[in-house]
Amino acid sequence: MNTVKRPDKRAERSRRTREKVIEAARDLFLAQGYGATNLQEVADRAGVAVQTVYFVFGNKRTLFKEVVDTSIAGDAEPVATMDREWFRAACAAPTAAEQLRAHVRGTCEILGRVAPIMPLIAAAAATDPQIAAQWPEGPDPRHTVHHAAAQALAGKPDVRPGVSAELAADLLFGLLSPQLYLLFVQDRGWSPDQWEDWAYATLTAQLCADAAASSPGGGRS
Repeated sequence: MNTVKRPDKRAERSRRTREKVIEAARDLFLAQGYGATNLQEVADRAGVAVQTVYFVFGNKRTLFKEVVDTSIAGDAEPVATMDREWFRAACAAPTAAEQLRAHVRGTCEILGRVAPIMPLIAAAAATDPQIAAQWPEGPDPRHTVHHAAAQALAGKPDVRPGVSAELAADLLFGLLSPQLYLLFVQDRGWSPDQWEDWAYATLTAQLCADAAASSPGGGRS
C-alpha cells in the first residue's frame, strides 16, 4: 500500500515566518534606513516575537543580507540566478535578438526589486563595517551572470561579426546596471517598460548583426 507523504506543516510555518520577517525588514530598511531600524521593530511589523527573529537570523546584519539576496532572487529559494528558469530559457533562445529580449526582461525584473535598496547597502556598510563581509570577495556576481549570458550570445547566428563574449559581457554589465536603471527610472521618471525597451534597443544595436529587425518594443507581449 502506497503511503501519501503529508505536507510538513512545521516547515511551511517556518518558511512563512521567514518570509514575513524578511518582508517587514525590507519595508523598514527602505523607510528609515539600516542604522535606524532595530529587530524589535521588525518583529512587531512581522507579527512575531523578537526572539524568533534572533533565532532565525541571529542578528540584523544577517537579516539585511537575506533582504538583499531575496530581492535579487525574487524569492527565498536557494537557487542561483544562472540556475533560474528564466536565465536558462534566455540562453537557450535560437537567436541573439531573442536572447537579449528575454535577458533584458529578466534583468529588468531583478533591477526593479534591487535598485531601490542599492543606496541602502552603501549606507549600511558605513554604519556597520562588517556588512561587506557578508558577501565573499571575488568577481562581481553581476558580471559573472552577464558573462555567462554573453558566452551563450556569442554562439548565436545573428551576433554582430567581431563581437567577443568579453565585449558582450562588458556591455551587458554596464548597460544593465542598477545605477543606470536608477538614473533613468528614479531620477528621470522613465517607466520600467520604457527603460527595458531602451536597453534592449541599445544592446541589439551593439550586439546584433541585423539590429533593424529588432526594433524597440518588438517582441513585447
